[in-house]
Amino acid sequence: MSDDTGHVISYQVLRRGTAVRAADGTQIGTVRKVLEAKREHIFDGIVIDTKQGRRFVDAPEVERIFERAVVLTIDAAEAASLPEPPSRMAERLRMSTTARRAQRFGRSMRDRWDQR
Repeated sequence: MSDDTGHVISYQVLRRGTAVRAADGTQIGTVRKVLEAKREHIFDGIVIDTKQGRRFVDAPEVERIFERAVVLTIDAAEAASLPEPPSRMAERLRMSTTARRAQRFGRSMRDRWDQR
């Protein structure tokens, strides 16, 4: 990479708004959020802002993280087909059991009924 990208840095200090470039050098967006598996301290990927909206870039698709740019292993055409980032609430609901969901829903409905 050229000198305008700066030094290689850790994902833990990557700033929001940093440019994201495809392997062919075209800028496809900016960093919105860095995702990590907190318990294992492992880089999971980044969420980027593009013209088409927010997109999720998985960790293996990130080649290098520099001070002023993130370089991907995919080209701009592949980057256009990146998936949307996962929803936290949808993930929590998917991971919870049906019984727990029903209990939470019932409890919240009872509380609302009692407060009227």
